[in-house]
Amino acid sequence: MPLFDHIGELRRRLTIIIVMLLATSVLLYFLAPSLIFLVLQPISMFIPASDGVTMASNADLAEYFVSLKPLEGFALKFKVALVFSIVVCCPIWIWQILGFFMPALKPNERKWVIPTFFAAITLFVCGALFCYTLILAPAFEWLIGQTSDIAGVMGDVGEYVNVILLFEIGFGIAFELPLIVFYLTIFNIVPYKKLRASWRVVYIVLLIVCAMVTPDANPITMILMFAAMAVLYEGSLFLSRIVLARRIKRQKLEDDEDVQDEDSESEDEEK
Repeated sequence: MPLFDHIGELRRRLTIIIVMLLATSVLLYFLAPSLIFLVLQPISMFIPASDGVTMASNADLAEYFVSLKPLEGFALKFKVALVFSIVVCCPIWIWQILGFFMPALKPNERKWVIPTFFAAITLFVCGALFCYTLILAPAFEWLIGQTSDIAGVMGDVGEYVNVILLFEIGFGIAFELPLIVFYLTIFNIVPYKKLRASWRVVYIVLLIVCAMVTPDANPITMILMFAAMAVLYEGSLFLSRIVLARRIKRQKLEDDEDVQDEDSESEDEEK
């Protein structure tokens, strides 16, 4: 298509994404108190006002957390609704992005679109769940412990939710690593043997990325995230090796068939 047709197509897909996100955000805004309760529940036991008892319902939020700004309630509800709408609508906006690039792909490349679509969603959700179930509690226990030595701790709901959302988004994006590594090797952008041989360098880079992505300075959080990314990295290399082995075997069979055809043609010419 001409350039302006590409721009029109991009505008159409972006419009679909924005309208869906806004409509979903408006609907989720009315459920924001329950969503905020869901976000804060894993760390409520470390807030001094909770007395070691986790929140039973979103009605308990006022007893556990405080707000110091008059506009914070509206802004926080809309922010949480928007973040959850991005998660809920991820099949739509990921598909729109893939659909925009699909016409530029070759037929043998388009077969990877559907698996990529489901893999991207699954990995992001797994990263967010991993953070929610295993990371938030030890991270905030360490962070609040560092503060309680020098000052009283009050649960500022806005700050706590912002940090938790940063954790969730960071882990969700970090868990997309296998997808990146897989396609780097499958399309031979970075050879498999080079990635396999440079594992020490890769692990150091992963440590640096973990230190940058995690919003706190907690070594426990960084180590847990590094362990998860290392497992995902090795898993992606293992999958790439299986796919590449099949490709090499198929290519070898095709080469053998070509050689046999050439030999038979030579024999026919000699006769």
